[in-house]
Amino acid sequence: MTLLSHSFLPSAVPDFARVRTWPSCEVNGMLLVWYHCEGAGPTWAVPEQREVATKEWVFRGQTEHVVDAHIQEIPENAADTAHLAFVHGPAILGGSDLRYTRSKLWDFMKHIWKAEWQPEPEPNEHCSRLLLQHTATIFGKHVSLMDLTVSARQVGPGLVFLLFEHAFLGHGIILQTVTPLEPLLQNVVHTIYYQKNMPAIIPKFILRAECIQFERDITIWNNKQYLPKPLLVREDSSIQKHRRWFAQFYSEKSMRLPAQKEGLDW
Repeated sequence: MTLLSHSFLPSAVPDFARVRTWPSCEVNGMLLVWYHCEGAGPTWAVPEQREVATKEWVFRGQTEHVVDAHIQEIPENAADTAHLAFVHGPAILGGSDLRYTRSKLWDFMKHIWKAEWQPEPEPNEHCSRLLLQHTATIFGKHVSLMDLTVSARQVGPGLVFLLFEHAFLGHGIILQTVTPLEPLLQNVVHTIYYQKNMPAIIPKFILRAECIQFERDITIWNNKQYLPKPLLVREDSSIQKHRRWFAQFYSEKSMRLPAQKEGLDW
């Protein structure tokens, strides 16, 4: 038997054969990719949710929606606290179709929301936080079993940590991701993780309730018009504050639609 020895020398890779690489990470059960239109590297990291990483909280379900809107419209909803009473006040029993949510059939039940949105200081200026206190009334009487505290932390332009705390029903989180499919088309996924010692029906009910409320917003996003300088009252001041905060995610070379001047509409 003759042994042949071959020497392989590396050759230069032609430009057309090169594949672009993207900074990426795997965290909280998600594979995340960093994109910057000018090629700049990551300037912040996505935090790990300890309970998800240690499996204290386990996967309990997922929903997916497509929204006909600019990516900025979706997180701006957090700063529009005035819409909570009108859009999310009617009972979830009324469903997501806004034509019927105020039906007298479900008028016996009301959701009451208290909300405050604030950007976070350095070094987390890429984050903001919405604190929500939810209560409910049935026939005008407060039902303490439905008291719920929600902390919605926005990380960057397309990721939200929705943390739930309930006195009897435990703790959990919904991770919301917003991924652009086109400039005015967004894929939104909600994934819920919940205490594994709690019956699965509880987080599934929470996810279903979130789904109904989110679909009410979708109806508005799919039909609203963006106004760069809207007429605002004092209660709406958080909207302009949110727009100033969100402006950090654009750069001079950010893609703009040919017909787009100052607005996000089409």
